[in-house]
Amino acid sequence: RSPKSEFGLATTQGNSTGEIELKSLIVRHHFHLPRTNRVTGSQQRFSSDEVSAQNQVKASVQRKIRQSIAEEYPGLEPVLDDLLPKKSPLIVVKCQNHLNLVLVNNVPLFFNIRDGPYMPTLRLLHQYPNIMKKLQVDRGAIKFVLSGANIMCPGLTSPGGALDEEVQAESPVAIMAEGKQHALAIGFTKMSAKDIKTINKGIGVDNMHYLNDGLWKMERFD
Repeated sequence: RSPKSEFGLATTQGNSTGEIELKSLIVRHHFHLPRTNRVTGSQQRFSSDEVSAQNQVKASVQRKIRQSIAEEYPGLEPVLDDLLPKKSPLIVVKCQNHLNLVLVNNVPLFFNIRDGPYMPTLRLLHQYPNIMKKLQVDRGAIKFVLSGANIMCPGLTSPGGALDEEVQAESPVAIMAEGKQHALAIGFTKMSAKDIKTINKGIGVDNMHYLNDGLWKMERFD
């Protein structure tokens, strides 16, 4: 089953840079953005007007991006030359809210906020599902995650949730769901898994990118 059908989402045609909804991908507290720039689980309309720059990066920058991704996701090392071919141009698209998209052949593969860690798109994660550490929400949290809400600690510590206690604060993670095969979101932890378990209240993980959001729909950036 496809990820969308698994979660009961209607199958629609993917978009390029036409008007689509793109989650405001902001690691709010980690980067201490001004309050006026903070978005809490809402979406905003995204169009080509949101793009502030689109550049083919220099070879030195491309090497730095590759190295950063290889260090963050060692499981990708065997296929990194295929994903990010050294002789293929690497495009970085800078969008509003300090969002950067990394494209190869017009396909978004990774994103980050400002100078934060690169995170794979869900489409890429579904191809290589074991490259990220995983946290699991219970069934009751699924609809909230798929609406863009951040992940609350109780949704991870309940009987249907699951924590990898090796996960540290300020780490990219795959968000899994009770009874489901595919990841439904990419998250960025606000606290360690141990603290999520101990504190058990408030937001444990920022929801950075989720199934059927604008970034998911943007299969190509033409």
